[in-house]
Amino acid sequence: MLTVLWENAPVRPAHHALLERLCAAARAATHTPASAELTVLLTNDTRLRELNRAYRGKDAPTDVLSFPQRNRPSPEDAGCKPALPEIEEGRNPGLPAGDAGLAAAPPDGGEYLGDIAISVPRVHAQAAAYGHSAERELAYLFVHGFLHLLGHTHADDTAYTLMRAQEEAILKAAGLPRFPCATQT
Repeated sequence: MLTVLWENAPVRPAHHALLERLCAAARAATHTPASAELTVLLTNDTRLRELNRAYRGKDAPTDVLSFPQRNRPSPEDAGCKPALPEIEEGRNPGLPAGDAGLAAAPPDGGEYLGDIAISVPRVHAQAAAYGHSAERELAYLFVHGFLHLLGHTHADDTAYTLMRAQEEAILKAAGLPRFPCATQT
């Protein structure tokens, strides 16, 4: 199950539908069970800066942060480490209880992957800077965050290359490739 929360960002049903589509594509590409749950917080630069400072020690806004529930090294990314230090088992992924309303582990005992926080203003600014749609940028940031929940990193060139290839494969499967083919007439 995917839970999408809005905080200091406009609620857009189209964003929820896009994230559901991407979540399905990411689950399929990574062989993640459909029962695995995660939460996405769509918010602003101020909130991402607060989270970045609190959990990464970086006093600056950022576009996306991932809070994995636990260490989950991915078999496809040998030697990778989670984006954040290992956290206690049974706790919400590194966030204080109730922080931003993010969900805790599912009551039915299902797997909780973690939380992803995305800055909506950064989505729009980066989309303009990169010359693609805000939809494509939101999609990229979600997929990037999702892979971090699974343990992927971009700490070195090899890990970066593997993660970028996985991101693009998922985005292509969801119909949002980086360089869409020109329509033939």
